[in-house]
Amino acid sequence: MAKPYPREFRDDVVAVALKGLAPLAQIAKDFGISAGSLTNWSKKADIEDDHRSGLTDVDRAELREAKKRIRLLEQENGVLRWAAPYLSQANLPGN
Repeated sequence: MAKPYPREFRDDVVAVALKGLAPLAQIAKDFGISAGSLTNWSKKADIEDDHRSGLTDVDRAELREAKKRIRLLEQENGVLRWAAPYLSQANLPGN
C-alpha cells in the first residue's frame, strides 16, 4: 500500500498541476509521486471544486453515516417484528 501524503502536499501538487505548465507525468516525477496518484488527486480536487460530478468527502461521510443508521433501524425493526407476536400474546386477557 502506498504511503499517505499530507493533505497540504497533495493540495500543493494539484495546484501546480492545474496551472498546466508541464505534463502531469513530469510534475509527478518532479515531486516524487506516481502519475496515477496525481491523476487521482486532480480528479478528487475537481469533484471538490464542483468541476466534475461525483461524491465529495463530506458527501461520502454523510452517506456512510446514513447507511449505518439504516442498518441499525433495520435491525431494530427486525427485533420488533420478532417480539410483536410474543408481546401481543402476553397482553391478552385471561393469560
